[in-house]
Amino acid sequence: MIAVTKGFGPEAVRAAVAAGADGCGENYAQELVDKARELDPLQPRWHFIGQLQRNKVRHLAPLVSVWQSVDRLALGAEIARRAPGATVMVQCNLSGEEHKGGCTFAEVPGLVSALTDLGLRVTGLMGVAAAGPPESARPSFERLVEVADELGLPERSIGMSGDYEVAVEAGATVVRLGTVLFGQRSSVGAPRTGDDELPEQPDSVGQ
Repeated sequence: MIAVTKGFGPEAVRAAVAAGADGCGENYAQELVDKARELDPLQPRWHFIGQLQRNKVRHLAPLVSVWQSVDRLALGAEIARRAPGATVMVQCNLSGEEHKGGCTFAEVPGLVSALTDLGLRVTGLMGVAAAGPPESARPSFERLVEVADELGLPERSIGMSGDYEVAVEAGATVVRLGTVLFGQRSSVGAPRTGDDELPEQPDSVGQ
């Protein structure tokens, strides 16, 4: 179980660690960096679970233990350069929406192979279901598990607060829980505040 602490303060991270969470997940680079600074020297096992620009990788490399949202080779190459041998997951786009992160299932085998060739440790697949009733997520969750099985990948990071029970039934090994643990976030969009404070570097592929 990954405690998703985006939008909550450092006290949520401390509580999650004290309660025995396997790690803490953050979606925004600046928020993770800020929390890590406030929590020093206590650091959980950080999972980065949001869409990520290459130019933010260098700031996160000393902190992130698992990069769950790798969806393209250029991002993987930057992670390999900044954090050789890092543990990563390939994010699959389960909703089919172009603006959502993730690659297609057809692209997964090639990306897994290419990331492995870069020396990265690819442990599994991650996906975010489309909005809707929890049961509607089951087919896409089951397909992700099937592809992970085909590739011999042991980890399947699927399921959030609204659909984690369906995800577990479908074969999840990792669930990412936020509101079910900490309650509703105070404001939508707040976690992104300050992300642009990180110094920029050119990123020709964007997000």
